[in-house]
Amino acid sequence: MNRLQTLRARGKRRLPSFGINVIFDLDGVLWHGNQPIPGAAAAVSRLIAAGHHVLFATNNSAAPLAEQEAKLASHGVDATGRVISSASAAGSMVQKHDRVYVMGGAGIVEAIEAQGAISVPLTPIDAGPPEVDAVMVGLDLELSYDRMRMAVAAIRNGARFIATNHDPTYPSEHGLLPGGGSIVSGVAAASETTPVYAGKPNQPMADLAIARLGSEGLMIGDRPDSDGEFARRAGYRFALVLSGVTTAAEAATLDPPPDLIAADVITLLASEFGV
Repeated sequence: MNRLQTLRARGKRRLPSFGINVIFDLDGVLWHGNQPIPGAAAAVSRLIAAGHHVLFATNNSAAPLAEQEAKLASHGVDATGRVISSASAAGSMVQKHDRVYVMGGAGIVEAIEAQGAISVPLTPIDAGPPEVDAVMVGLDLELSYDRMRMAVAAIRNGARFIATNHDPTYPSEHGLLPGGGSIVSGVAAASETTPVYAGKPNQPMADLAIARLGSEGLMIGDRPDSDGEFARRAGYRFALVLSGVTTAAEAATLDPPPDLIAADVITLLASEFGV
């Protein structure tokens, strides 16, 4: 595969130089865990400075939005008010006063509390069936048998089962690590219940992006199954970068192919936006 497959190679013009809506995934696009992809953040900052409308859409549900904005700021990107997450999307699926058991991180708790819902704490097994309206499951860095036990019991007792995302893994500086989707699968198996998914590529996340940017845009990500399908649901074009979980060999077999394929976000933005 050529290093960059562009819209121009298909007889189309370079993207306009001003005012395009661009949505970026984070893991595998700007960094691997805590290891930045050299030059990626600087390229995004140049895109913002050029007048384009930028949003960051991540399936990372563990961290609160302010923490994700701060991480981007530490790499030189002004992301204030520009981040949506699978936790944000999941939070949009609960209502004020709902009692929610969270099997996940602070990002999910923040998202449900922003809706006026109540985060229910872990209760002992002898306390009886948990009385909650919903169970929300994502990446849980404090995963334990007890936490899974309560999630499963609540779902079996009638609570709605909401999952932040499907992703079985996520890229880090240590390689691929288990993602929120792997935890969701365990709860689904034990509860014998299929969850409703909120994050990319599902409609709740697409609705958040459309509400912020409108119905036209370019999604840049490293996963065709989540980022690419998210773009399709939102009506956006999809640019695949090969700096994350997808290899060039895998990209060559995709049907339909992405609108754009590039080695990394630096190459992509330089070619398509001239930044």
